[in-house]
Amino acid sequence: MSPSSPCFAALLGTALGCLVTGASLAQSKPAPAAKSPAPTQNKQAALTANDAKVNALLKKMTLEEKVKMIHANSAFAAGGIERLGIPEVMTSDGPHGVRPEQGRNWRPPVGANDAGTYMPSSNVLASSWNPELGYEFGSVLGREARARGKDIILGPGINIMRAPLNGRNFEYQSEDPFLVSKMVVGYIRGVQDQGVAACVKHYAANNQETHRDDIDVDMSERALREIYLPGFKAAVQQGGVYSLMGSYNKFRGTYATHNDYLMNTVLKDEWGFKGVVMSDWGSVHNTMEALRNGTDLEMGTDLMLMNKSVDQTATASTGAGTPAPAKPLYDQFYFGDAALEAAKKDPTLVPLIDDKVRRILRVMYATNMLEGAKRQPGAYNTAAHQATARKVAEEGIVLLKNEANFLPLKKTVKTVAVIGANATRENAMGGGSGQVKAKYEISALQGLKNELGSQVTVTYAPGYTIARDQKADPALIAEAVAAAKAAEVVVYVGGSFHGYDYGKWSDNAYDAEGTDKPDLHLPFGQDELVQAVLKANPNTVVVLLGGGPIDVSPWAAQAKGILEAWYPGMEGGTALANILFGDVNPSGKLPVTFPVKLEDSPAHKLGEYPSTPGNPLKQTYKDDIFVGYRYYDTYKVAPQFAFGHGLSYTTFKYDQLSVTPGTKSATVKLRVTNSGKTAGAEVVQVYVHDEQSSVKRPEKELKGFQKVFLKPGESKTVTVALDSEAFQFYSEAQKKWVLEPGKFDVLVGSSSRDIRLTGSLTL
Repeated sequence: MSPSSPCFAALLGTALGCLVTGASLAQSKPAPAAKSPAPTQNKQAALTANDAKVNALLKKMTLEEKVKMIHANSAFAAGGIERLGIPEVMTSDGPHGVRPEQGRNWRPPVGANDAGTYMPSSNVLASSWNPELGYEFGSVLGREARARGKDIILGPGINIMRAPLNGRNFEYQSEDPFLVSKMVVGYIRGVQDQGVAACVKHYAANNQETHRDDIDVDMSERALREIYLPGFKAAVQQGGVYSLMGSYNKFRGTYATHNDYLMNTVLKDEWGFKGVVMSDWGSVHNTMEALRNGTDLEMGTDLMLMNKSVDQTATASTGAGTPAPAKPLYDQFYFGDAALEAAKKDPTLVPLIDDKVRRILRVMYATNMLEGAKRQPGAYNTAAHQATARKVAEEGIVLLKNEANFLPLKKTVKTVAVIGANATRENAMGGGSGQVKAKYEISALQGLKNELGSQVTVTYAPGYTIARDQKADPALIAEAVAAAKAAEVVVYVGGSFHGYDYGKWSDNAYDAEGTDKPDLHLPFGQDELVQAVLKANPNTVVVLLGGGPIDVSPWAAQAKGILEAWYPGMEGGTALANILFGDVNPSGKLPVTFPVKLEDSPAHKLGEYPSTPGNPLKQTYKDDIFVGYRYYDTYKVAPQFAFGHGLSYTTFKYDQLSVTPGTKSATVKLRVTNSGKTAGAEVVQVYVHDEQSSVKRPEKELKGFQKVFLKPGESKTVTVALDSEAFQFYSEAQKKWVLEPGKFDVLVGSSSRDIRLTGSLTL
């Protein structure tokens, strides 16, 4: 079991802005200005501002003290040299809120008041397509971490959603590297502007949970550069992230956490990363490789050492024996006694250890941990934080289908049947490292009751049971059908669930760390249940919870309304009710393609998942750069719901497109008008198509977007700058990014499959 996991990266292509964010689109108000970094400025330079002090402190340390700084001394703490006034570094899982563990322990002390703000999952944030909202999201996490005395938040997770079955997709953001790159920067800056370090994860190629500890991933250099690294690069250079977590898997034959190419060549040399590379919990496997290949801080727990001997490679090369049983277990870490003895025998290793300690001290100075610096007091579970959680959910819930304007539901309704076990299930404490002990969690049922009040009769029937190997239950279906027939409208709340509850792994886990989903079908016989409910009452809206795509093909054609709510956080029920009854106009867009069936997804159709037949530890990404919509659009495979898709209660008109070329860039302008009767927001998406190339390129690639909030009848001019990166591909022959002269099409639309305007330019 791991308290946290790795992260993914996407290249920052162009600088895009957002306009305003509002909890209600009907009454939208400008959001606080996001502190977005300049697109071409490498924010890592700020970490070296205190290097003179860092080096002076480093000279005062003994070798033993230096080694103590580079490995954990409890489940979530590391280092600490009392003699020199250096405190321990306290980490906390918290991609969606500060984890419930207190201090060194896995579990909080009995009676501890550690319930905080449970934010929506990361895929909800990505579905907002609002980078400024990402800054607000990160700011909540940073303030709450500061209030709890945490120094590093173990998030955000940004691995590419390559495999639809990945149990950890709910912690990630998108199948598209450009969208990831834009969203990750705000999150990181929001956290770090509160004086707390963010830790982007899991670097790299951790795209499934099955065999995550031993799978060896191989892919082309082009796929690595174009798809799987850009988000991490943006996190480092534009977000200025202070720390990064290595992943569990191997990459091209070597464990990612101490992979020389990933950590030294790319991360530290090419990108100029000056912060700390920490391991995922237990992802270090070799002392000498970790010392030489870029790992700076080894994290893990004593439980991981109970049945594990000291690093045999280090023992053989240094003559060091297994630590005496009386020694603390944490000294048995690969960066414990084994590293100390190795450095004593080979002094050329000392500068490597110095560099690791230097990086840790840089982060400590940047977060006001040294020289008696006083941190500003944090804030925990405030009304403002709860409002941000609600706003993220309201902007991230996606309206997938709305036949004949079935939604929003009328508030004049007198009877509503709420059906589905997910309508009452709490999700905060599920999923693994992403779990949060929430102060409260408003379920869908409670949110609807709060919305409708005592004048409306709201009934509830679970319809299915969440239990291991549970099939459709005829008695529960009959109860649900009766409730549906007796109501004017039905709100079905189903979908997936977190199959991991705090301290307990589930054998039927969905959307959970350490395991992948068995398939894309609705679990527990829900397909049969939904069909029966739709037949009993066609006035049914289906609400899905989950971490990614679900196969809705058995009943989607019969449903009048479908919403994807993901895991919407502590205010999720309120946000859902606001959208269903029109207090808020939905504006979320899918950050990932929903296939008609699992076999249509590129990881299954072209690639390898979960592993090569006959060799379960090896996987080659044969889908290459054709991940997500890049595959569906290029190979003409129809999705169930396209990347970027999301409906509104109003309509938007696009016109007056102009594309003005520069030497190696372009400026795209267009007018967007709210042509309906309801205030709302549209995400204008800009894709680029290369008409002729020396290599095969996708049919289209997202290179810009902007979220525009408009009142009825209002028009705004949207300007999107496309720099040279928007037109480049990575040349494996030249080992660099290349912009080939020629004609490019600029495709502007409301989704990857809903292109409204087309222009072109020649570079």
